[in-house]
Amino acid sequence: MPQKTFQADAGSGVLSGWETGEGPPLLLLHGGPGLSDYMSLLGAETAGWRSVGYQQRGIAPSTTGGPFTDVQHAADAVAVLDAAGVRQAVVLGHSWGGYLALRLAQAAPERVAGLVLVDPLGATGPDGGASDLGTALPGRLDQATLARLGELAGRIGDRPSTDEEAAEQLALLWPGYFAVPAQAPPPPAGLALSVAGNEEAMASVAESLAGGFGDRLAALRAPAVFVLGERSPMPLSQNQQTAALLPDAEVVVVPGAGHLPWHERPGCVASALATIRGRAGI
Repeated sequence: MPQKTFQADAGSGVLSGWETGEGPPLLLLHGGPGLSDYMSLLGAETAGWRSVGYQQRGIAPSTTGGPFTDVQHAADAVAVLDAAGVRQAVVLGHSWGGYLALRLAQAAPERVAGLVLVDPLGATGPDGGASDLGTALPGRLDQATLARLGELAGRIGDRPSTDEEAAEQLALLWPGYFAVPAQAPPPPAGLALSVAGNEEAMASVAESLAGGFGDRLAALRAPAVFVLGERSPMPLSQNQQTAALLPDAEVVVVPGAGHLPWHERPGCVASALATIRGRAGI
């Protein structure tokens, strides 16, 4: 389907956006943080919607500069909606993008008609489950991949990794995000990661959670559907607890699915979007 591109001025930098399709507006928030946009992987899941996406700051062609805080990322999302001429949208966030969707809904509730949160970073504990995810991933990999990760770690040593090394590590970890790692598709071409963007954003998440962000989710009025992979490295309990913080949230556990549940169970995200469309009266 033809894709229209646009630019959004976020004040502290310009973001590269795109839109495609027809129907009610749907804002797509990719995971990361500091990761290249991969939401095209959703494919047919978003048919029947006017999808609006963008490359989050940290990776070209969007600004590669900060600040990279969750507050700034939420402001960036508002700037993208403004640039696309969208007053209110359903927001679909995956992984870190799911946490960001909650951040956006809390910061600008009038812009959010509903939320579909796909195996998101949560809003409880010290880091929303990020450390649990990081611990689980290596245990899902074969010995050859673990050996390559060990070689990479030895090459890096005690110094900070470069963006290229971080992207290489992510590509090696990629199969662990799926229910059956041996059957995982290849990582998206050109997958890139900003170490600075990732680290600063995750530090801000920890600060926000320590400051009571999760407790403030009780004020949200937009309906939400959590789509969770039964066999994801992200603990189910993390997002079941996060969903319980919202006044109008439904949890759907997708059997036999991993962190990208639409891969193993096509249609699961489309079904959640249809549910939100009905509940939001769109």
